[in-house]
Amino acid sequence: MVAFNQLMLSRRRALCTGGALFVSFATSACSSSETTAATGMGSATKPALTPPELDSWIAVKQDNSVVGYFGKVDVGLGIQVAIAQIIADELDVGFDQVSVVMGDTAFTVNQGGASGSTGLELGSVSVRNAAAQARAQLLAMAAAKFGAPASRLTVNDGIVSLADEPGKTISYGDLIGGRYFDYELTWNHKIGNELLVEGTAPLKNHADYRVVGKSIPRADIADKLFGNEVFNTDVRVPGMLHGRMVRPPVAGAIVVKVHPESVQLLPDVQLVVHNNLVGVVAAKEWTAIQAAKLLKIDWSTPKPAFPAEADLYKTIESAKTVGKGGPKPTGDTKATMAAASKTIEATYLWPFQSHASMGPACAIVDVQPDHVTIWTGDQKPHYVRDGVAALLGVPAAKVHAIWLRGPGSYGRNDGGDSAMDAAVLSKAVGKPVRVQYMRIDATAWDPKGPASVHKTSAGIDANGKVVAYHYRSIAFSRENIASHPDDPTQSLAGQFMGMPVSSKQAFDVPDETYDFGVQHLDWEVVPALLDRASPLRTSHLRDPLGPQINFASECFMDELALATNMDPVAFRLKYLKDKRGTVVIEAAAKAANWQPQMGHPGKPQGVLLKGRGMAFARRKDTRVAVIVDVEVDRHTGRVWPRHWFVAHDCGLIVNPNTLRRVIEGNIVHATSRALFEEVAFNPHMVTSVDWLSYPILDIKDAPESINITLINHKDDLPLGAGEPSSRPVASAIANAVFNATGIRFRQAPLTKARVKAAFI
Repeated sequence: MVAFNQLMLSRRRALCTGGALFVSFATSACSSSETTAATGMGSATKPALTPPELDSWIAVKQDNSVVGYFGKVDVGLGIQVAIAQIIADELDVGFDQVSVVMGDTAFTVNQGGASGSTGLELGSVSVRNAAAQARAQLLAMAAAKFGAPASRLTVNDGIVSLADEPGKTISYGDLIGGRYFDYELTWNHKIGNELLVEGTAPLKNHADYRVVGKSIPRADIADKLFGNEVFNTDVRVPGMLHGRMVRPPVAGAIVVKVHPESVQLLPDVQLVVHNNLVGVVAAKEWTAIQAAKLLKIDWSTPKPAFPAEADLYKTIESAKTVGKGGPKPTGDTKATMAAASKTIEATYLWPFQSHASMGPACAIVDVQPDHVTIWTGDQKPHYVRDGVAALLGVPAAKVHAIWLRGPGSYGRNDGGDSAMDAAVLSKAVGKPVRVQYMRIDATAWDPKGPASVHKTSAGIDANGKVVAYHYRSIAFSRENIASHPDDPTQSLAGQFMGMPVSSKQAFDVPDETYDFGVQHLDWEVVPALLDRASPLRTSHLRDPLGPQINFASECFMDELALATNMDPVAFRLKYLKDKRGTVVIEAAAKAANWQPQMGHPGKPQGVLLKGRGMAFARRKDTRVAVIVDVEVDRHTGRVWPRHWFVAHDCGLIVNPNTLRRVIEGNIVHATSRALFEEVAFNPHMVTSVDWLSYPILDIKDAPESINITLINHKDDLPLGAGEPSSRPVASAIANAVFNATGIRFRQAPLTKARVKAAFI
């Protein structure tokens, strides 16, 4: 375990030491290089940590190394390597000279954390602009030093040289090391993913990059493998107590009476009760665990909050609509279908799914009269800071969130809730409190990916052409609680404490740009099953809505191909009006040696059935096509997606090998969701609370191979890759299972029981 001193480092001292993880604060005063340079550039006065300050993004140390400050975080995809590569190229320094500080709210501005595959697509843009401006400032200093125009200067590994006079050199560190640039960039006054700062310095042409495009390995892997990584669960601070939350046994139940005497035999247990929020605090973690288990509470007996699980989709379809949207229809879909020679329709079903992170969330919060410190593994630490500040009623400037990697993150999981709970307990007892959830707290109570029903229909003319297409989602909102934890009313703590509840009603439609002439894409949102503190509250889960929407739309594309007697690949190429999309489909087909599939496969004989399927996805400007070879065991119902072929276009590729690992992770995770993951519940509570009741993909079901074709656009910006390749996985598997069995599965996940039952 790691003991953390409570001292708050200033950016001045961090610039001297360059520490990104402040396990120890043994620092010394900076040297005389703090004095302002004779050129007048480079200030010793600490600038404010604000987006337009160049010093909020880039620092040069005395040893000629560079620190990049990145307001997003890496939750396992290796983005910090790519950011360092971009900084190295724009500044003309070596990759090994660059370190990156991520997510700490005292050192980085709020770029939205890990969110929406925007780390490179949006987050890197500001970092790149800042690095280019820092280089321009440094060259101006060198030009003044040499008495020569900047056009005569060259830079290599942070050493500035005067052309034709190779003896005249000076390092970045000697120019400004340990001091501030004190330069203001322009910015768009937006906080989060959309934040953008720009300078006046020109950016490098991608063709001139030396570091971007190389497969530089991640330095953090060894620490993870050998147990040296410091996770937020490892943190211990002086005087820290341990907390546990006591949740109601039935969804919607409220506290009638708490019986403190039920835990009086346990040493030094403190109870914290705010309306229906109940927590216990103790000096030892095991004592807190025992207290949470033994504490007697009289709960109310509410009406059943949920329908029977078997009635979930009927409940969705019969519920009133509380929100709707979608793009403007092109033409009169209803009339065109009525005039068509043939119409086909299908309904697809997608369940609630849990984040099921590798470990349940943990947070430490220390509430003191003049400041608050948070240690969090949440993927959006700036929003955790803001949420805790709002919950406690203190200015966000007095709250410091220190980010360390947590046990896992796929969107709005339980990380924010753990910090809110810890803040309530810490304020109540006046000491730092560590809240470590148990598995049941995580899997039963984490925000869920929404369950949904997807209705599709199409009209086909006498020539076999699709002339009308209608797609509709009917679902729970993608943001029954917000996608980031900056509002305590959107947390379990706030809702149990009785704070007002409001929800955003939103869903989505397919991103793929098929052109069927006349089409109508729309969505409807139905009310949450329980309006507050629900174990089935919904929010963002990896690639929010992408897998379920694509499951419906891309399976239906295969159904349309069959109805028009076309090969699935050829069908998509015919109707897809997206050049870069057609390129990835063709690349995947070529890699897999795709053979045309025409007509219904029938019902093949034998026990082990083999089939092949494909799907295409577009997530914003990233395109992905996948082909999968599956084996289906008729007797057990097991579906094994054995071999994958993936073609991936995410613009400029910064680090090819890391990108491949990201894609592989997407395929494996999305396969788990497609085959195994489904939240179980009864009318009173979520019942899938552990790895047995909420199984995930095991090593025996992992693919044997994932063949990846990367399509690089060196003239483009890097686009998102953290989620897009997860989007077409479920639909490709379902299409492959149809090819193998002749049975069309329109409900996910394709569990063994569901598949086996289809053969009976």
